[in-house]
Amino acid sequence: MTDLQTRRPRSAADPDAAARPTRPGRPGLVLGVILTGQFMAILDVAVVNVAAPTIRTDLHADGAGLQLVIAGYTIAYAVLLITGARLGARFGHRPLFQLGLAGFTAASLACGLAPNTAGLIGFRFLQGVASALMVPQVMSLIQKTFTGASRARALGTYTAVLAGGSVAGQVLGGVLVSADLFGSGWRPVFLINVPIGVVLLAAGHRVLPNLPVDRERRLDLVGLLLLALAIGLLVVPLVLGHDLHWPVWGWVVLGGSGPAFALFVVVERRIAERGGQPLIHVRVLRSPGLVPGAAALFLIMLGFSGFLFAFALHLQAGLGDSPLRAGLSFAPMAVGFGLSGLHWQRLPKRLHLPLPMVALGVVGAGYLALGRLLRGGELLSPGTEALLLVIGAASGCAYSPLFARALSRVAPADAADASGVTVTMVQLGQVVGVSLLGTVFLGSVGYPAGPAASGHAVQVTSFCLLAAAALAAVFAFRTRHAARLG
Repeated sequence: MTDLQTRRPRSAADPDAAARPTRPGRPGLVLGVILTGQFMAILDVAVVNVAAPTIRTDLHADGAGLQLVIAGYTIAYAVLLITGARLGARFGHRPLFQLGLAGFTAASLACGLAPNTAGLIGFRFLQGVASALMVPQVMSLIQKTFTGASRARALGTYTAVLAGGSVAGQVLGGVLVSADLFGSGWRPVFLINVPIGVVLLAAGHRVLPNLPVDRERRLDLVGLLLLALAIGLLVVPLVLGHDLHWPVWGWVVLGGSGPAFALFVVVERRIAERGGQPLIHVRVLRSPGLVPGAAALFLIMLGFSGFLFAFALHLQAGLGDSPLRAGLSFAPMAVGFGLSGLHWQRLPKRLHLPLPMVALGVVGAGYLALGRLLRGGELLSPGTEALLLVIGAASGCAYSPLFARALSRVAPADAADASGVTVTMVQLGQVVGVSLLGTVFLGSVGYPAGPAASGHAVQVTSFCLLAAAALAAVFAFRTRHAARLG
């Protein structure tokens, strides 16, 4: 079985057929280009957290401004992901990936050179918009160009990169900020994207395949606007609520997200009933494993990203660690997640079916044990770092199989929509996790916020992490049918 599907050349009888994939004998390069772009986009969600104190000092940013610097990217990214997926299906995954990558690279340069807080906020929003154009094309390119065992391997690598980037962002952010290259402080966390982006653009032009596009499928602008509005109403108050002390307008906006999602569902059903082309067709959601798999991924990322945020606060604010030391503390988790996400398929076949549920049990127990070990404000020990390695490895053993199950039974024609739904759920999980668990942690610290108080907050947060892992295991159990079909 070949790694890349063969495509018919253009002909007079087949005028809309796409050109043959470029360099079909080099699938490794295709995967390398698109996953590096994916890694950059995910990295930028986490890397700014570590750089935030330095940004605040250098640009004299107030609390609200700093929060928008951090959250502006995430808001634009989460709101527009499904839109980016549909645009890729309509106009081509290769050109949309290249356009998004070019925009991301340019916005990264602008962020690194930003003279003030307002400029940095604006450029971060542009980064998020560009990422929303680029990221959905990654999964679509994998789904539509790889087949069989090569697709399974590509999906395993993809899932390791997707969540591993969150941990790597903490590590890399700490290293770059502490290095203070040429007195540049926080700016290299953005500027490092520029040379990488330029190289990827050149490589993408040469190796990315041209794939068929669906010119007949309309954009469903009403659906796009309604979904963007609903996600925006959910994300904005969650991201800004804590720093603004949960104002009344935040609760009103958050409450409005439910009716907005309901209206979106009603409108999409009516479009389908009239024979139209809804933004998300019901057949996509009926793909075996997609809905429970996406729900489990949402909960895994809720716990994972919420832990990263709360633990970074504990290390830097509670224990007084430097950005470098705090960032390197996450290295065992990054190593564990990356290795298990890449190599879980080497486990005996009989273990694949129960693996996500067992792994989530280990994750929940690991978070609970970590909270108990750190409840008194103790410094990290080799045993604690070993526990982080176990939690990371178990997270990868749950996340990667579930991502594969969620998308493995999706028809290639629906890859863009399924990719947009799944990645949006992952991104929403990150937003909700940081907001929810960040609020739990900060609300439990108490004052004065010394090591003991911070350790107590870690323990309280660990109970929420256990609950998220347990609920994720319930949804993971419901993906067994898709796993058997695979």
